[in-house]
Amino acid sequence: MKGPVGSQQTMITVADLAPLREQLVVQLFAVLNLQESSENEYIMKCIMRSCSMLQEAILPQLGLIMEALTQKLAQVSKNPSRPFFNHYMFETLALVIRITCKQNNDAVTSFEQTLFPPFEAILQQDVQEFIPYVFQILALLLELRVQPALPEPYVALFPFLLVPVLWEKPGNVPGLVRLLEAFLKNGGDTIGHGDKMSNLLGVYQKLIASRLHDHEGFALLMAIMDYVPQETLHKYLKQIFIVLFQRLTSSKTVKYVKGLLVFLSFYCTKFSPTNLQRIIDDIQERMFSMVLENLYIKEVQKVGPGIEKKFCAVAMTQILTECPSMLTDYSAIWPKLLEVLVALFELPEPDDVEEDEHFAEVDDMPGYSTAYSQLIFAGKPERDLLRGHIPDPKAHLALGLAKLSAAQPGRVPPLISTLPMEAQNFLSNYLAAANVQLV
Repeated sequence: MKGPVGSQQTMITVADLAPLREQLVVQLFAVLNLQESSENEYIMKCIMRSCSMLQEAILPQLGLIMEALTQKLAQVSKNPSRPFFNHYMFETLALVIRITCKQNNDAVTSFEQTLFPPFEAILQQDVQEFIPYVFQILALLLELRVQPALPEPYVALFPFLLVPVLWEKPGNVPGLVRLLEAFLKNGGDTIGHGDKMSNLLGVYQKLIASRLHDHEGFALLMAIMDYVPQETLHKYLKQIFIVLFQRLTSSKTVKYVKGLLVFLSFYCTKFSPTNLQRIIDDIQERMFSMVLENLYIKEVQKVGPGIEKKFCAVAMTQILTECPSMLTDYSAIWPKLLEVLVALFELPEPDDVEEDEHFAEVDDMPGYSTAYSQLIFAGKPERDLLRGHIPDPKAHLALGLAKLSAAQPGRVPPLISTLPMEAQNFLSNYLAAANVQLV
């Protein structure tokens, strides 16, 4: 229970609970051994909340908790009938993994050895209620690895993850995509070879074609681009972009446009704006101008807030300042793109309030449904695609403009002078803050 209104503290504290932790854990699991309470969701929720509050203080009871959880997992997987109980059970499992590995990352291997046998049984027996959970826990374990690697059990599992029938079940898709992202992060150099790469791109193409799952397709595609060697990707790139623009033409939605803008921005910052311009113009002559005018200039205000907005801003800066064709073939678009970029910087961002994880209820959890149940304690951290390299996008724009102006004196100021005065004033502020001038 929470404390008084306005207080961030719970009525029961860690200091209250810690001396009773062993007795608490023993007695709670003892209740689950009673036939009439073997799948009592309130008891499992209490175990989860206790672990959440105690954090590293629960580590001395780790052996008891893991043994009881794995036994209960094997028992209920034979006939899953209590969805809330099952969800809290997997939440507890994810929480224990996080708490333990935060203190000792080597424990990842121990968890893998403990959990792979029951997880393999669940997958082999096609326990549909549990499969989305298994994918999330496996992804969590891979993500927690400090040294990227794909142990043999994961390598053996990989072909199974690409079986088409798995992707026909909507509840499997989010967990599967996250798991494939983790596979790519830990072994993209080996996964991106031969049939594996073709099969991965087949999954991407299926997801992009779906209005329901296109955002998952973008997530998978960006992981492929990020972790598979460029020399392996090269022969697939043109077809990848053709698929993206075909979907844009055949079934345009706001969600898809936002996803496409983030992906194009990712590609730009990863491989250079010139690379982006060339591959798009290779599909159709001067198609890059259509992308700039119909996507970036018309639609980029819909992206954001947060890291995606920042990401698009950085990519637009690079297109403006690092792509030579922008001052030749596409010079008429240059000031328009800059004006939109300034507007993107100055848009107010809404305040986001995070739900208190400790007090989350199953039916309140984002992503929970009967088809797919997102684990809060196995949550995927937001990925900083810029890797912290550009903390201030406005300063990045000012420095980029100064560098471009120094390389081509007399070209940039006349273009900026065509912008509305308000945009020019904002740019002057950016330049002054970065202590640079245009020539």
